[in-house]
Amino acid sequence: MAKTYQNFKSLKNWAEDDRPREKLMLKGKASLSDAELLAIIMGSGNKEETAVDLAKRILNDVQNNWHELSRLSLKQLMNYKGIGEAKAISIITALEIGNRKSLQFALEKPKVTSSSEVFDVLRPHLADLNVEEFWVMFLNQANKVISIERVSSGGISYTLADPRLIFRTALEKFATAIIVAHNHPSGNIKPSEQDIRLTKKLVECGQILDVAVLDHLIVTQKDYFSFRDENKM
Repeated sequence: MAKTYQNFKSLKNWAEDDRPREKLMLKGKASLSDAELLAIIMGSGNKEETAVDLAKRILNDVQNNWHELSRLSLKQLMNYKGIGEAKAISIITALEIGNRKSLQFALEKPKVTSSSEVFDVLRPHLADLNVEEFWVMFLNQANKVISIERVSSGGISYTLADPRLIFRTALEKFATAIIVAHNHPSGNIKPSEQDIRLTKKLVECGQILDVAVLDHLIVTQKDYFSFRDENKM
């Protein structure tokens, strides 16, 4: 067991200017102080101060207020030792991004409640293809779409989908449910034996990982087949 930890590098042993970055990686963005956030933007300090110490001094001069910091000009920022043009531009840019973010609302994720709604969303991706592709719709607990991704592309008559890849992505995205779909370029919506076996395998994997497989659609230009609607799941 001692060998396992032999090469472990504790936070206190990292270079001063790298510590905020490593802290973010280990503990997440919410763990960082305002000075540490600003230090990451600057990247480094000066000969007398670490990036964090310089950030603390700058923030202290503006009463630790981001709005006041955003009012400083390029020239005013460059008056601080260790802040050159590139760093000053980085600070101004980061603050402007924050300002624009505050003026926007989060995009509303579409919600799907039926196979027809899924078909409407996926049809533009799948209907007109000349080869089979396999796509996955990742959903949250409210059945709102987190993302839609192509996981494989095959030949004219079949494509392979790896359940390991699908569920790994689902777990990475904190999805609680998925809907899978692929197209039949031939226009025939009848599922093949391979389609049936794959659907069964995905459902079984989802049950183990607590990620519900809500449906499997076969999509053509004009129509679709839903395993859920046809009680094939």
